[in-house]
Amino acid sequence: MTLTELKYIVAVARERHFGRAAEACFVSQPTLSVAIRKLEDELGVVLFERGGTEVGITPIGLRVVAQAQRVLEEGANLREIARQGHDPLAGPLRVGVIHTIGPYLLPRLVPTQIEATPQMPLLLQENFTHRLLELLRQGEIDCAIVALPLPETGLAIHALYDEPFVVAVPKHHPWAEKKEIDATRLKDETMLLLGTGHCFRDQVLEVCPELSRFSASSEGIQRTFEGSSLETIRHMVAAGLGVTVLPASSLSMAGMENQLLTYIPFKKPVPDRRVVLVCRKSFPRPAAIEALIRAVRHCGLPGVHYLDSVAEHEAQMA
Repeated sequence: MTLTELKYIVAVARERHFGRAAEACFVSQPTLSVAIRKLEDELGVVLFERGGTEVGITPIGLRVVAQAQRVLEEGANLREIARQGHDPLAGPLRVGVIHTIGPYLLPRLVPTQIEATPQMPLLLQENFTHRLLELLRQGEIDCAIVALPLPETGLAIHALYDEPFVVAVPKHHPWAEKKEIDATRLKDETMLLLGTGHCFRDQVLEVCPELSRFSASSEGIQRTFEGSSLETIRHMVAAGLGVTVLPASSLSMAGMENQLLTYIPFKKPVPDRRVVLVCRKSFPRPAAIEALIRAVRHCGLPGVHYLDSVAEHEAQMA
């Protein structure tokens, strides 16, 4: 039994497909399949139900995969303990960031972190929340910057900042002169949304539930278009294709399209999101996590409310 074989079964359990699991592990499908069959023979149990379009997991397979995830996490901790030596800030820190935070936070975070802890370079990866949490459990990354809510993860959560949402409209839109917008008005407009899988899409749909009905009546949304990123959507709004909702930090992004847009605050209660840093509770470099948190809080992102303590985070989550 090897850590590589455990990594393979966790990947298959996640993807429910041998081909996609092999791609995620950067190996050929035969290599992955042979390794998993070898592990099943060694354990004397069947972990996966093969056949059909989706791979199933047997009851004993669920237990083995859960234990494999814990073993991979502990293996990652061993590597970190060996790496840190006498200085917990020495060596890279592997940081995951979701797509709707990375473009706005990272240009400020990287120089701030370099100045504070140059001996701790950040190895960065952008991905969806669910994928980052999986990589975190498997020990492939050390921490992740994501937005609440999160599924029950058993991970340590450190609050970073609260970020209000704003409405972005073309410069000559009828709303452009308004001081604030009621969220219920969004259903009357052509809305530009992120595609399925982005947590920010779900948060926007919570702001105005009518958006999820895709109804052409006066009670629902007129029509929607989807974009692959907030910046793509911003360009589409600038082109006059509709309106959208953006996080306040995105307003710091330079670009000619900003001259073609107007950003309007929401009426109270203003919808927002809480951005947090998550890591494994057993991660052996807490000083590195604390240094990253300090760097984030010194970034000076516009429009956000920084949270200075875990106590404040817990109080506001209650």
